[in-house]
Amino acid sequence: MSNVSYYTAEGLKKIRAELKQLKDVERVKASRAIAEARDKGDLSENAEYDAAKEAQGMLEMRISKLEETLAGARLVDESQLDNTKALVLSKVKIKNQSNGMELDYLLVADGEADLAAGKLSVNSPIGKGLLGKSVGDIAVIEVPNGILNFEILNISR
Repeated sequence: MSNVSYYTAEGLKKIRAELKQLKDVERVKASRAIAEARDKGDLSENAEYDAAKEAQGMLEMRISKLEETLAGARLVDESQLDNTKALVLSKVKIKNQSNGMELDYLLVADGEADLAAGKLSVNSPIGKGLLGKSVGDIAVIEVPNGILNFEILNISR
């Protein structure tokens, strides 16, 4: 059974576009590369053929992973989300209790996570720790470097 993940319409569109590119373009290129390498002679000592087969295997794994992701993907209706708790697609303003630093994150599914853009995966340690919290709550989160305490300052959509 696949894992259910929640995505925005934009996130699903990106996954579908990547899958289409891999199936329609990259798969054809991989097959062509294998055929060209096969035409060069003895396959037992043909490094180009081995590399092309390995690249094809990696491509097929990526296609399989994207198909699995799409099978478990659910589109989130942002209008139905509760603004009183930190959920997927919540914009959360938090304050690190140890140094006073304030941070803003948008909680997203794994496939949409981009820390540089302020998009934090709900499956990351901090994302998991923030889920279900309300404004004023203190999220005590265990990370590899120890324990962090974040105060929830604001939640919006």
